[in-house]
Amino acid sequence: MGATDFSIVPVIDLLGGAGVRARAGERASYAPIVTPLSPSAEPRAVVAGLLQAWPARQLYIADLDAIQGRGRNAAAVAAIARDFPQVEIWVDAGFSRETEIRGFGLPGRARPVIGTESQTGPDLVRHLGASAILSLDYRAEERLGPAILHDDSALWPATIIVMTLARVGMDAGPDRARLAAVKRRAGERAVYAAGGVRDLADCEALRGDGIAGALVASAIHAGRIRMDAQNP
Repeated sequence: MGATDFSIVPVIDLLGGAGVRARAGERASYAPIVTPLSPSAEPRAVVAGLLQAWPARQLYIADLDAIQGRGRNAAAVAAIARDFPQVEIWVDAGFSRETEIRGFGLPGRARPVIGTESQTGPDLVRHLGASAILSLDYRAEERLGPAILHDDSALWPATIIVMTLARVGMDAGPDRARLAAVKRRAGERAVYAAGGVRDLADCEALRGDGIAGALVASAIHAGRIRMDAQNP
């Protein structure tokens, strides 16, 4: 997988101070992750395992406590940033106001992810511009969050995630039709797939579709995406 034309972004989901296994966006059922990549669900240990399997340039962190309004894992995010300074961290912590981003205390090499499911309107996306990443969130066919953020591509920043929650952790394959529809409207913006990516073959197919990269967790933990598994 070419390092310059497609980016695989490892994902860690944090809940209650631990890394958890995400499946289909059903957050009430998430449990601490059990993975051959780490001796425990401690976040830094999980990240170390992910980055050993795939030495990525970016890491996506979903703070599920913050997204659900039940506290936050800011200390764990700061510790990850400290231990892995070579990685740009993308943080989704349910940000809906700029004061929440400031209050979280994002590390220096971090970018806020603005998920549509957490928004009430377009103001935060409009204000942050290119400094943020927009996640267009979907549950099955339902578009989550304000319709304007899905409909008005003029609001979209330079980096976009298409988050298909029903496919997260389900090995169902990426939603290439939805990704293609967003890509057509996104123009030169970088579009990332999230949900359903099973292996490097899926990544190759997405690259052929003009997708910039993919957020991946389960396939890395299962050993289907590893740096030493790349085709020559």
